[in-house]
Amino acid sequence: HTRWKRVTGVQRVLFRSVTELPWDEKTGTLRRDLAAGMMNPACKRAVEAALQIKEKQDALITVITMGPPVAEEVLREALAMGADRGILICDPMLKGSDTYATSFVLAEAIKKESPDCDLILCGAYTSDSETAQVGPQLAEELSVPAAAYVENLDISGRTLRVRRLVDHFRETLEMDCPALVTISMERYEPRYASFTGLNKAFMERDIAVLNAEVLGITAASLEARGSRTKVRRVFIRKAQKGNVMITGAAANAVGEFLDKYQRKISAVIGKSIEAKNQT
Repeated sequence: HTRWKRVTGVQRVLFRSVTELPWDEKTGTLRRDLAAGMMNPACKRAVEAALQIKEKQDALITVITMGPPVAEEVLREALAMGADRGILICDPMLKGSDTYATSFVLAEAIKKESPDCDLILCGAYTSDSETAQVGPQLAEELSVPAAAYVENLDISGRTLRVRRLVDHFRETLEMDCPALVTISMERYEPRYASFTGLNKAFMERDIAVLNAEVLGITAASLEARGSRTKVRRVFIRKAQKGNVMITGAAANAVGEFLDKYQRKISAVIGKSIEAKNQT
C-alpha cells in the first residue's frame, strides 16, 4: 500500500441548544461566542473514521474547525481521541459566515496547512442547521472528487472505495485520491478519549490559531466569496401546549377521547382508528 501522508478532518462546532443563544438582531446570526459548545456528533464519527485509517496505515491526522475561541476545546477533544494536530480558524471578520463562505475559508486553510493531504473527512451535517452543504462545497473549492453520506471506507493504494446508502439504494463508488467524503451516522461509533489522551491534549499540546490575514483573506476577497445567505427576519416559534382532563367511566372516557382526537391521531399514524375498530 502507498503510504498515506495526511488525513484532514474538518469539524463543526455544535451548540447544545440554538434557542438558548441570543441572536444578533442586526445580522440575524447566533451569538455562538456566548455559549460552551461540543463536537458535532457527525464530525466525531468522521474523526473516528480517520483514526481507524491511522490504525491501518501510517497517517497524520489534522483536525480543523472554524469558530470562536471556545471551539479550541473541541479540537482538544479530537486530539485526546488520537488526532495529531489541531487548527482553529478564528477571526471576527469571518463571523456570521454561511456554508458558502465557510467552505471557502476552510479550503484556504487546507491549501495553506495541509496542501498534500490525501483524504478530507467531514461530518455529513451539523445538528444546528443540517444543511449538509459544507462538505460538497469544500470539495468544489478544492477541485477534488467527493462522496456524501459514506458508511464504509476501503483504501487500496491511491484508490478509495466507499459504500453509502442514498435514496434507499446502497452504492459502492471508487475515486482517486486526494478526495473528500462526508461520514454518515450509521457507522464509525466514536471511541472515548482516555485519561492519558485528555491530559496530553489539554496540558501538552498546542492548537494553531489562524486568522483571515494569515490565510490571505481580505475584506474584498471575503465580500466577493462571502456569504450568499441574507437573513430577513429572526424569530423563535413557541409551541402552544394545554392539558385536557377527561373524567368518568373508562368506556365513556375512551369514547370521548376518540371523539375529540380521532382525526388528529389518524393523521399521525396514517390510518383511521374507526376503520380499525370496524374490522
